[in-house]
Amino acid sequence: MSVKKRLAYLSAGTLALVAGSGLGLAHLFTTEYRSAASDAGIIPLPTLDKDDYNARMLALAHYVAPVIATSTATSTTSASTTPPILPFSTATTSVSVEGKLWPVATVYPNVGAILPFKRIVAYYGNFYSKGMGVLGEYPTDTMLAMLASTTEEWAAADPATPVVPAIHYIAVVAQASAGKEGKYILRMPDDQIEHALALASRINGIVFLDVQVGKSTLEHELPQLEKYLRLPHVHLGIDPEFSMKFGNAPGTVIGTFDAADINYAASYLAQLVQQNALPPKILVIHRFTHAMMTNYKKIQPLPEVQFVIDMDGFGSKAKKFGTYNRVVAPEPVQFTGIKLFYKNDVRPPADGLLTPAEVFSLTPSPIYIQYQ
Repeated sequence: MSVKKRLAYLSAGTLALVAGSGLGLAHLFTTEYRSAASDAGIIPLPTLDKDDYNARMLALAHYVAPVIATSTATSTTSASTTPPILPFSTATTSVSVEGKLWPVATVYPNVGAILPFKRIVAYYGNFYSKGMGVLGEYPTDTMLAMLASTTEEWAAADPATPVVPAIHYIAVVAQASAGKEGKYILRMPDDQIEHALALASRINGIVFLDVQVGKSTLEHELPQLEKYLRLPHVHLGIDPEFSMKFGNAPGTVIGTFDAADINYAASYLAQLVQQNALPPKILVIHRFTHAMMTNYKKIQPLPEVQFVIDMDGFGSKAKKFGTYNRVVAPEPVQFTGIKLFYKNDVRPPADGLLTPAEVFSLTPSPIYIQYQ
């Protein structure tokens, strides 16, 4: 049967059903099917809104188009009346402004990408521990009510960017003791991970599974989470702080990931996206020192994976601004995030949580906001 004839069997109802299933239509049909659908007059498949993507990336970078003189000596034309002419190196490369680090010129994501169309507001932690973050510190209903209030605050601060709530759960926890495998980690049981999934379902949100590899590796740990990472609403966080490449116990020194480690994680996620017809995954990499992430220029952008470098430092507002501007902003990958600490950011000499307006003032503005 020809492509056109096969498409003829797909009714509008069938396409709508598939679209609503979260299966990632960009991977369900080939270019050949798209062309045949157009020729046959069938409902077109979703495509990425590149204009909206570009505009949002420019906004995150606080890009202001240069004022261009007109033919008269007394009048000028600014960005408010004339959109900037944006340089593109290829048809698949996203917006890049010459001479600027941000926005980053990288591949467009596949259709269904969350970023930069929405901002993520995540609560972080582990259900077994009150000291690792807000997830384990409060009763479930109290914590979810706090998350709802926090997401409303961010949505009100930036009405043009919808907010997605997230449960960022530490699924592999670094620990001081070697354990049976000598890897200095504790993997969370399935019922705890499934509790995280259930909470996200209650709030129509997404899940991040965070991995602290200790003396293990991403190659060893990620496949053990695959049944969860195959789900369309489950994403990944990796924490270089607890990647002990040089034999130290976790917590005694700050660890590190190289671009090779990050590229492995991204390639692993991309393969799951391709094999399971999923929308793009998000990969969050925590960072507060230069040495935590080495060879950033070798990180390979992928249409199936969106990279977020999450500024993980705590302390005073001035210190947080300084770390962000010194460590994260000068080494662009794709998107940025910031972690806000309910306790450590308010404990003297720290002077309080950053407000949404203060976070927005950073260049680029973080699109992923995490509370611990």
